[in-house]
Amino acid sequence: QVRLVESGGGLVQPGGSLRLSCVASGLTFSKYVIMRWYRQAPGKERELVARIFVSTGITMYLDSVKGRFTISKDNAKNMVYLQMTNLKPEDTAVYYCNAFNSLLGPPDYWGQGTQVTVSS
Repeated sequence: QVRLVESGGGLVQPGGSLRLSCVASGLTFSKYVIMRWYRQAPGKERELVARIFVSTGITMYLDSVKGRFTISKDNAKNMVYLQMTNLKPEDTAVYYCNAFNSLLGPPDYWGQGTQVTVSS
């Protein structure tokens, strides 16, 4: 059974930083796995923030977070991170970790989410 658990959310002032972590159990970080961070703000649709291919380390970012957020991984620990810097109020959302196997296809797996609030 695959389980994703996020941590690291909280309240931060504009311009501040947070590091989100996601630990994946029951999942092998194989060459086909893509780890992703999504977020959902109140009244808005869930959006893809960043993704990383666990085999190659290739990353992709939402335009609005480029240069501020960095996704990384630790294959040995089955963990994915999202380092967020220069946070803005519009980054306020629940952040979700997601795992997808591009060879096997759906379903993909979701964590329970962690709240990030950027406010002075």
